[in-house]
Amino acid sequence: MIELSVKTRARVEFVDITAQIARSISEQKFRTGVCVVYVPHTTAAVTINENADPSVVTDIIAALDKLVPRDWQYRHSEGNSDAHIKASLVGSSLYLIVENQKLQLGTWQGVYFCEFDGPRHRRCFVKLLPG
Repeated sequence: MIELSVKTRARVEFVDITAQIARSISEQKFRTGVCVVYVPHTTAAVTINENADPSVVTDIIAALDKLVPRDWQYRHSEGNSDAHIKASLVGSSLYLIVENQKLQLGTWQGVYFCEFDGPRHRRCFVKLLPG
């Protein structure tokens, strides 16, 4: 298992971790199979989306804030209930196909670590499964 370190600088932030994952695949000389990406945090997530136009990430964050506002009447007393809900909606893991040591992502796709309760130092696990 490979552990990636992700440092976030804002309460809500999407960090493109595509290059870190690709570097891990290259360093392991992993040829073909599945790359599992997992976030072991209850207020963070991982997703695939467009990485060419930054306004896409801005729009996703704005839509999530509208769906799950920070200042609603939550029962959880830590003040981060919205972060827990957003992380659940986005999800904690991805399965990525690897062929010839390359992630098989679409032209405009990137892998994002989604921070909903930062800034923090976070971890992201990568597991390479041959196949």
